[in-house]
Amino acid sequence: MESHNPETLMQEVYDTAFSTELFAKGDIKVRINPYELYNIGEHDSFIHVFANIMQGRTDEMKKDLSERIVKKLKNLLPEVPIISMNVRDFEKASYTNRNLID
Repeated sequence: MESHNPETLMQEVYDTAFSTELFAKGDIKVRINPYELYNIGEHDSFIHVFANIMQGRTDEMKKDLSERIVKKLKNLLPEVPIISMNVRDFEKASYTNRNLID
């Protein structure tokens, strides 16, 4: 992954998530958080995407999101042996941000 520009990778993930039509542009946030310490057995590199999205999407929608992003990363980074993703829902009842507070 050293040979790839992080900003470009983030933009590709952003664009791929947006292409699912599950999100408005301002609702997608992409960050890279490299791990200095990890043990994944035989391989020396991996990418795992954690997606936290507001509840309400179907399992099929979440699967489509995961598959599109993993496919995009697989095409961009064929040298990375492990590329995976999971999607977690967070509850509307417990979510807030500055715009939701009076």
